[in-house]
Amino acid sequence: MSYVGGVLEPAEVRTMFDRIAGVYDPMNRLMSAGLDRRWRRLAAKRVVHPGDRVLDAACGTGDFALADLRAGAGLVTGLDFSTEMLERARRKSSEIEWVEGDLLELPFADASFEAATIGFGIRNVSDIGRALAELHRVLSPGGRLAVLEITQAEGARATCARFWLGRVVPLVSRVLSGGRAYVYLPASVRRFLSPQELARALSDAGFVDIRYRILGAGNVTLHVGVKQ
Repeated sequence: MSYVGGVLEPAEVRTMFDRIAGVYDPMNRLMSAGLDRRWRRLAAKRVVHPGDRVLDAACGTGDFALADLRAGAGLVTGLDFSTEMLERARRKSSEIEWVEGDLLELPFADASFEAATIGFGIRNVSDIGRALAELHRVLSPGGRLAVLEITQAEGARATCARFWLGRVVPLVSRVLSGGRAYVYLPASVRRFLSPQELARALSDAGFVDIRYRILGAGNVTLHVGVKQ
């Protein structure tokens, strides 16, 4: 099955993230009501074991990679295709290896890592199945993957989540960044997989023991899977 993500071409996504790099951290705090760092710590604790080699894919400004390091990883590699995002990540830690690269063609050998994380990034790739297959490839047998992502809320919380992401976040982003980049966010969420569909995509990529947990106001999901 093909799992298509994103609402922009890859080059447009890269340009967008380069442009918003300076406001990325404060916007994350705003969108999550300050909970995004807590979610990253929770995810890192689920998959990182002491001494692990860990890949944080689509690392952005590096907060998830830092959470992996603090969870006990022995070596952390952060990868992103946005030069501006990586520049800000490098300022946060010299202990982490920061690599510019494409999630759809990871520049690492098979079985290079014991754990991998990706936060709010899988939604933006053009081919979700291929991205998950690449993450599966670079994990060693028994390796663990954590995927933290915005998904569509269900039930009574859905109306509130749509208003927050569709109205409040784009308005504030224009004030902070002078641009319209975060108008992209609600469109990408509407197009993205449901939690159940993302679990199926992980299974199709070869992961087993897949579990997920709904976080926040019901529109953020943490998926965890294991490579056999």
